[in-house]
Amino acid sequence: MILEMKVPSPGESITEVEIATWLVADGDYVEKDQAIAEVDSDKATLELPAEASGIITLKAEEGDAVAVGEVVCLIDTSAEKPGGGSDDKAPSGDEGSGDKNVEKELATEQKETPKEEAKPAAKTYATGVASPAAKKVLAEKNMSASDVSGTGKDGRITKDDAVKAVPSMGTPSGGSRGESRSRLSMLRRKVAERLVSAKNETAMLTTFNEVDMTAIFKLREEYKETFKSKHGVGLGFMSFFTLAAVRALKLYPAVNSMIDGQEMLSFDFCDISIAVSGPKGLMVPVIRNAENLTFRGVEAEVKRLAIRARDGQITVDEMTGGTFTISNGGVFGSMLSTPIINPPQSAILGMHNIVERPVAIDGHVEIRPIMYLAVSYDHRIIDGKESVGFLVAIKEALENPTELLMDNDVKRALEL
Repeated sequence: MILEMKVPSPGESITEVEIATWLVADGDYVEKDQAIAEVDSDKATLELPAEASGIITLKAEEGDAVAVGEVVCLIDTSAEKPGGGSDDKAPSGDEGSGDKNVEKELATEQKETPKEEAKPAAKTYATGVASPAAKKVLAEKNMSASDVSGTGKDGRITKDDAVKAVPSMGTPSGGSRGESRSRLSMLRRKVAERLVSAKNETAMLTTFNEVDMTAIFKLREEYKETFKSKHGVGLGFMSFFTLAAVRALKLYPAVNSMIDGQEMLSFDFCDISIAVSGPKGLMVPVIRNAENLTFRGVEAEVKRLAIRARDGQITVDEMTGGTFTISNGGVFGSMLSTPIINPPQSAILGMHNIVERPVAIDGHVEIRPIMYLAVSYDHRIIDGKESVGFLVAIKEALENPTELLMDNDVKRALEL
């Protein structure tokens, strides 16, 4: 029986996928539920499992875009699984010897006769000498005759050689000058389209501020070991920033809104998207209802989503939605950036690296761990006053987390 395997729907609104990699070859025997291909949608990379055991016939090439429901391979379920070895035995006696002799003769006849090496053209007094017309062209190009190979008689440089000669852009160093070309995955192409769309279709502005991370450093230094031993996850920066963002979103609900046609759609919940770098490129999984999570809950969810993104197991549903995004470029060493809005959201918070900087504290210069923050926002729905106030609210919460994020009870907030 021949089973037709069709492309399943990876999720709503997805009408086609791209065959990223075939994990089996045409004619292979596959087992049921064995991963036979990786397919890219515009949101994630998914594995395609075999629906039955049998011999597979591929009907699409790597890089092909195939519609959901289209047949991508055939599986002959009546085919038997091949055995471990061959039943054929090598011939014995004189017959075997005769076959071997024939093989040796054929091998001898098939040996290629060595080709004669091309002899270099003999050099004469004319080799490398430019004709008068060629000299004029080379002079106009500020080139020397030594930079050109002549194709004229005995290697003379003709006017045509000089016209076609390209001035050197520098002295070759002898290193590799190769280049390669590869097709962008569907996920990468979709990310590119969304980023360009965000730039072209929103009135995007960015406001900046800085935050003194001293208070968070002290809390982490005092409680991180106890927190990790009790909860099995580290006390990182993401929980502080996520909960600070949740607090600010409640104070400035316009930032937790988006434009839907001629209307403004506002949310009474905070689904926080976190931008992470995965093997297939940028992915943005969502922490659902972050307003209901504690420090432990946020850290556990961040860890879970990051591992799934790293291992390529993240699903479309886990990356769908989100009302606000946090992007941490600081892990790569970024000092400052203007993050691009993740449409249809209206704002995104950019975190950056933490650097010890001299700052004025009560009239004195002190060295403090400082992080620059950036909020990019859609000015069509968020006014400047709201965007600045929102970022200041985040700054206040991060500089005074014990009072504003922990209700003055650190151990209770950290569930210690």
